[in-house]
Amino acid sequence: MDAQFALAGKDFVISVTDKKVARSIVTMKHNEDKTYELTPHTIISVSGEAGDTANFSEYIQGNIRLYSIRNSQDLTPSETANFIRGELASALRSRRPYQVNLLVTGFDKTTGEASLYWIDYLSAMSKIPYAAHGYCSYFLYAVMDREYSPDITQEQGLEIVKKCFAALKMRFLVDFPEYTIKIVDSNGVREIPMSEL
Repeated sequence: MDAQFALAGKDFVISVTDKKVARSIVTMKHNEDKTYELTPHTIISVSGEAGDTANFSEYIQGNIRLYSIRNSQDLTPSETANFIRGELASALRSRRPYQVNLLVTGFDKTTGEASLYWIDYLSAMSKIPYAAHGYCSYFLYAVMDREYSPDITQEQGLEIVKKCFAALKMRFLVDFPEYTIKIVDSNGVREIPMSEL
């Protein structure tokens, strides 16, 4: 059971993932960072089967870095999301599909806009202003529907994140004590400690 959500403003994206790794009734880890930095301005957050998420994410991370080295430029968030979607679609048609859901968050330096792409394990992709994967989405879409507006500031975005945490704490069966919170903007990727919320 993973908790993964994100929301995008005009010039920033906030990505949130839980830090727990569990299988069945056993919690194996409490401090896992489920995000991967692909470029200085693009990250992915992943949820799904632990082996698939690590394997697929490292494969994508390696290929994006190889592209950057070969071409002396980074892929934009849109190009990155389309590459990931293509790789998931190819794997789905093979005998080795990945059980991975992703949120691709990034800031495009050429257009000056932030973007968020929702991709599921069936390689469906959509560019949307806010997204969630996992059971937490049943609770969080209601909060984000109510609170989100396209012109939000980072402070307002972090307030929405706090309201999402409150909704999960009150309504969700599983308790997630720790989250990884990352902001992607024109300055790159930075992590916000939960103590600063």
